[in-house]
Amino acid sequence: MTAPHHPNRSEPPLSKQRKLFSSHSTSHKGAETMANKGPAYGLSREVQSKIDKKYDPDLEERLTEWIIAQCGTGVGRPEPGKVGFQTWLKDGVILSELINSLCGPNKPIKKIQSSSMAFKQMEQISQFLNAAERYGVTKTDMFQTVDLWEGKDLAAVQRTLMALGSLAVTKDDGNYQGDPNWFHKKAQENRREFSEGQLKEGQNVIGLQMGTNKGASQAGMTGYGRPRQIIN
Repeated sequence: MTAPHHPNRSEPPLSKQRKLFSSHSTSHKGAETMANKGPAYGLSREVQSKIDKKYDPDLEERLTEWIIAQCGTGVGRPEPGKVGFQTWLKDGVILSELINSLCGPNKPIKKIQSSSMAFKQMEQISQFLNAAERYGVTKTDMFQTVDLWEGKDLAAVQRTLMALGSLAVTKDDGNYQGDPNWFHKKAQENRREFSEGQLKEGQNVIGLQMGTNKGASQAGMTGYGRPRQIIN
C-alpha cells in the first residue's frame, strides 16, 4: 500500500510561493531597469550648461557678418542669439554655399538643396564638413553634425568657422570676402629653396666638420679573429 502523502509543514503553500516568485521577479526587473538607465537629467543639464558658456555672442556677430559678406545678402540674417544662429545654419545650405564661395570655380559641393527632412539636412552638413577638411581645416577644429543639427555644441561650430575664416585669409587667393582683420592669419611653414650648387657646398662643409677618410687605406689592418704578426 502507498503511504498517504503528508505535506511538509515548513513548505509554504503554492499560492504563497507564487507571490514570493512574483515579488522577486519584480524587484529584479526594477534593479535591471535602474542599471540600464542613462545619466540623470540634472547631470546632462549641468554638462550642457558648461558647453553653452563657451559660446561667444561676439563671435556670432563676427561670423554672421562674414558669412553675409562671403555669400551675399541672399542668405538672409539670423535672429540674434544662439538659437537663431543654429536655425540659420541647421539645414547645411548656407554652410555649403560658404565653402563653395572660398574655392573659386572648383566648387567642392556640386548639389546644394534645401530640405525639411532631417536626414537630408544632416547629409548637407556632412558634405560641408568633408569639403572644409579638404580645404585644410584640421580634425581637431571640426564640429560634429549633431553639434549643429541638435544644438549640442554650437561653440564647436564657431570654432570650425573661425578656423575656416583664418585659412581663407591666410591663403589670400582672392576668394575671401570681408574684413581680413576678422580672422588671424595662420602660421605658415617657412620653406626655403636651395640650388644644386648650394646643396653640394653644404655637403662639403658637413664633410669637413665630420672629418675625412681621403687617402686612408686598410693596409696594416688584420681581419677579425687573426692574431697580429709582430716582426722583430
